[in-house]
Amino acid sequence: MDKLDQFLEWVKESKRIVFFGGAGVSTESGIPDFRSVDGLYNQKYSYPPEMILSHSFFVNNPSEFYRFYRDKILIDGAEPNITHKKLAELEAAGKLTAVVTQNIDGLHQKAGSKTVFEVHGTVARNFCTHCHKMFTGDEVKELIDKSPLRLPECDNCGGLIKPDVVLYEEGLDDEVWAGATRHIREADMLIVGGTSLVVYPAAGLINYYRGSKLVLINKSETPYDHEANLVLHMALGEVFSKVVC
Repeated sequence: MDKLDQFLEWVKESKRIVFFGGAGVSTESGIPDFRSVDGLYNQKYSYPPEMILSHSFFVNNPSEFYRFYRDKILIDGAEPNITHKKLAELEAAGKLTAVVTQNIDGLHQKAGSKTVFEVHGTVARNFCTHCHKMFTGDEVKELIDKSPLRLPECDNCGGLIKPDVVLYEEGLDDEVWAGATRHIREADMLIVGGTSLVVYPAAGLINYYRGSKLVLINKSETPYDHEANLVLHMALGEVFSKVVC
């Protein structure tokens, strides 16, 4: 039995699958990743992306933050791809218990997934830093695009709106982390896909798995390849297009 057939057999026989994914899940939807040759971290800006996407930069340089955020994070027209859709189907079939994602694009929910732990937050939720009024991602896009300074300001009090994403220098949400670790610990199969497993603490989630069907799907090697029960160096879409729910 080859590796792909083994993966499909494990999916078929498992009842508590958890999927843990990173940027590679959404690249097939046209959203750039951060660390590949063409990723955001290898493009040229006035400031390094790591600096722009930090809490202190957001506070001190909101115009520059939102110029980058609107151009490179709020991607227009992105739609779920085959991986997002198959994961939603597996959940609807009662085989997958949760998706844990490092992505902030909301595409898992758009595909129909219900139990999603977004460890780095989401662009879909935004709040006024003054009065705490909530805004959707589309509302923030509209506010940025019509603002002369490219700043989304609250229509209630005029305060600056902040995306509910975890910036550098900020801590993860305790409740989200607890839910993610609990589901991974209880899983009978953990599929890790589209992540280089170098960003901590998120990469450490893999250590909570207690089962014997740990699958890593990534085009390149990861630091955890030697710990996995099965490694597929393939595109996620190529793998998940074969899954039958």
